[in-house]
This record gives sequence, C-alpha cells and structure tokens, in this order.
Amino acid sequence: MRADSITRRQALLSLPALGAASSLLAQSSKQPTRVRSLSHMTLTVSDRKRSVQFYQGLFGLPVQHRQGNSIGLRIGPGPQYISLSQGGPNAKPGVAHFCMTVENFSVEGITKALGDHGVTKGDSGAMKTWVRMRGPEANGAAEGTPELYFGDPNGINIQLQDVSYCGGGGALGNACKPPEPAPSRGLINVRDLSHFTLDVSDGPRSTTFYREVFGMPILNRQGPNGIGLAVGSRRQFVFLNSTGRPPRINHGCFTIEGFRPDAVLKKLAEFGLKPRGGADSPLGPLMYYVTLRMEDRGGSRDGTPELYFTDPDGILMQIQDVSYCGGAGALGNVCD
Repeated sequence: MRADSITRRQALLSLPALGAASSLLAQSSKQPTRVRSLSHMTLTVSDRKRSVQFYQGLFGLPVQHRQGNSIGLRIGPGPQYISLSQGGPNAKPGVAHFCMTVENFSVEGITKALGDHGVTKGDSGAMKTWVRMRGPEANGAAEGTPELYFGDPNGINIQLQDVSYCGGGGALGNACKPPEPAPSRGLINVRDLSHFTLDVSDGPRSTTFYREVFGMPILNRQGPNGIGLAVGSRRQFVFLNSTGRPPRINHGCFTIEGFRPDAVLKKLAEFGLKPRGGADSPLGPLMYYVTLRMEDRGGSRDGTPELYFTDPDGILMQIQDVSYCGGAGALGNVCD
C-alpha cells in the first residue's frame, strides 16, 4: 500500500499509538541534572568560635572562606568544606543543608530543569526552589554570587552549585583566597566527604525523586529501608533512610586514609570525647561509638564497623575509609 492511501479507519486506529509516543517524548524531555560531587555541609551551631576550635583542633582544617556569620573549613585538598554558621537564640543546632555540584552551573537552566520535575519557584519548603544572591558583605561578588537551593519531597534543604564552587566570590562562587592555616595539624587527617544520610518519610518516593531529577544510580542497599544513591564517580552518595523519624539530614560522613576504628577512637578519646556506653544510652555532645552493620543490612558476615561521633552541639558525624561506599567488607568498600 502506498503511504498516501491511508484510510480514515487506519488513521483513527493510529491515534492511541501516537498519543503514547507523545507521552514518551514528553517524559524523555525531562532530562536529569547530573550531579558530580558533594561540595559541603552547613551546620547551624550555638557557639561558632567553640565549633571552629573543635573541628580545627580535631582535624586541622584550614579556613577556606568567611561569609558573614559563617566560616568554611576546607576538607582535604578542597574545594569541599564544612561551613559553621552561628545560629540565633532559638535556632536548633544541626545540619542545615548540604550541597551537590553540577557542571556548567546556570541558575536559569537548573531552575527550568527542576521545574520540569515539579519543583516550582518559592521562598522555601518541599518541592520549592529559590536563589540567594550573596553580596560583598558575605564574601560574594559585587553584583551578587547566585546560590541555588531547593526543598526535596520531605522539605530537606539542598544546595546546587558549580563543580568549582568554594564558597567564595565571583559568578560561580569559585574565587577563594589561599586558605588560612589552622592553629595545629589536628589529630585526624580527613580527606573528603563520603555521604549524607537523610531520614525520609517515604523511601520509594524520595528514591524516585533523586533518581529522576539527578540521574543518581543505586550504589548500595542496607536492608529494606535504606538505599544509597551515587553522586558522581568518587564513591560519594546520598543515603535515604526510612526510619519513621521526622525528615532531616541525620548526619554527614568524612573519609580518612587507612581507617582503623581502634586508632580513630583512641584519638577521639585523646581529644576529650567520651564513649557512648551502649546503643540504648542517651547520645549527647562529645561522644563516640561504633556499630557493626551485619549482612542483613548489606554489611560483612562479621559486621562492617561504622564509627560515629558528636560535636559540641551534639551534631552527629561519621568517619570511614576513603574507599567506603556503604557496602560490605571490613572497610564497607564492597559495592556492586
């Protein structure tokens, strides 16, 4: 049959297929914004001077930038860092937000991409995106350094910036002065950021969101309620944990070379931290403990050791090996 001899009946029969094709085309137009690395975490603290002394004394982190009431301490070779922000009288200490990086950062481009996935412009909140223009008073550019934030389905705040971002000035926030050395070398030499663990209310919903919006592949699974989604190619990840607790950023994780739990615990004790005492004991400021993640949660047969500590505000942090991926083995570095 010739192409120009289609009957009315054939045309009507083809409409559902055309509709399905149009739907698939619309779905394929929602391209993910590929994230490349973890940039930083911002902690709201009750006494910034005390927190700076703690993290510099323990890890020897130099000052990478100063932004008004916030100080950024460089992790490893940079530009990744931890930011310590002075909270107000009624502010609750904790991890306020974390940041992931993208290539060719553009506020307009990312805002549009997020909008395609249902994240609309707003002041704050779940499935909203907003921009802060950081001016010279906070170490930004004269015309303002754009910083883009959004709330995920749980209302957890996340920042997106260029891969070169260091918390400094310029259009990309990548103009930072040479770091100011810490007063001492510190006891533990941290090299990078490993992951952030998020307590979420609906694991499948959050997993779908991060995978569709950012194209994040599955890096690990830890039991029925935990899944790790890879950020870039450096074994960094975001871990989504459905625990029934209120949504929040539960903790961040640093990496070190040659991870040995006993050696790390000894140095934490030298620095004045105390053992928690037991899994059921209250967890307060300046404590440490180790858990063994067993096979039912993706760990090794003998248990994969995972080491945690709290800072002066009781904010929880984790330390693991540079090869850690949230998987099995003695170092947690066996992932598919």
